[in-house]
Amino acid sequence: MSEAPAIRVRPMTAEEFSAWQEHSFAAYAVEVSEARGIPFEDARRIAAESHARYLPDGQATAGVHLVVGEDAAGARVGILWVGPNPNGVGPAWVYDIEVEEPRRGEGWGRALMREAERLAREDGHAEIGLNVFGSNTVARRLYESLGFATSSVQMRKPL
Repeated sequence: MSEAPAIRVRPMTAEEFSAWQEHSFAAYAVEVSEARGIPFEDARRIAAESHARYLPDGQATAGVHLVVGEDAAGARVGILWVGPNPNGVGPAWVYDIEVEEPRRGEGWGRALMREAERLAREDGHAEIGLNVFGSNTVARRLYESLGFATSSVQMRKPL
């Protein structure tokens, strides 16, 4: 298992939050559209509803951490959204993690996930969970290498 580089995290600014939210809607909608085989506009509505449900007060939503990861020089390497379980009970939840495209493959995803674990522990959680799309093999390998185990699998078949 490779070591994660040293990372600094800080809360997103309001400007960063606004830009992230728009990007996140679009990126999540693409994944939902492809994974579920539904039109992009329907998937975009699902993404917007998800954000409204899990971030009802935006950045001020209780228990939520929306952070930017930076390298030692202060350059942005990625973002992380971690907070309470979407079901209201159970493990802390990683809602979003994304490494900047040119910084992928350098260990920043691992570093951000370690920060997710640290933030969850600080909030009193003993466990952390997440969802990952089946087609995202890079992320699945990362999570497995960090000790995550599959707890549920959804499948579909075109008719």
